[in-house]
Amino acid sequence: MPLLFLLLVILGGMGLSTEAGLLGPLGSKVGDLWATLSIFGVGSALTFLLMLFFSPRNSPSLLQQPRGQLIGGLLGAGYVIILTVATPVIGIAITMIGILAGQIFQSLVIDHFGMFGNVRRKTNSKRIIALCFIVAALFFMARG
Repeated sequence: MPLLFLLLVILGGMGLSTEAGLLGPLGSKVGDLWATLSIFGVGSALTFLLMLFFSPRNSPSLLQQPRGQLIGGLLGAGYVIILTVATPVIGIAITMIGILAGQIFQSLVIDHFGMFGNVRRKTNSKRIIALCFIVAALFFMARG
């Protein structure tokens, strides 16, 4: 596994925790849905600017893609709303470990079956044990 990509995903995870830490207080000041909209608005503006300068001009139209692939936007909004609402109540660490447990579980299912056109990667006992450790971490953090 290339080290650069591993470092990038670790930085991405750190960014998600920072986002959760910012969303809770912002949501309490302006409302949860306004806080969510602000995250998507800023992110959309940045993505638009990046597309203008770095996206290939001859790429297929987004509207020509299967509609099911666009559900990620709905899932992303749900994720950010959950972060905004849950983080002030249960804290950033427990929110993130809960999110991680859900992500790893669903990722194992998607990998195992090769869903959504992804490469099939069989789930083995080591991956299941790793998920169990994450769930145990959630249990101990929530009880502590």
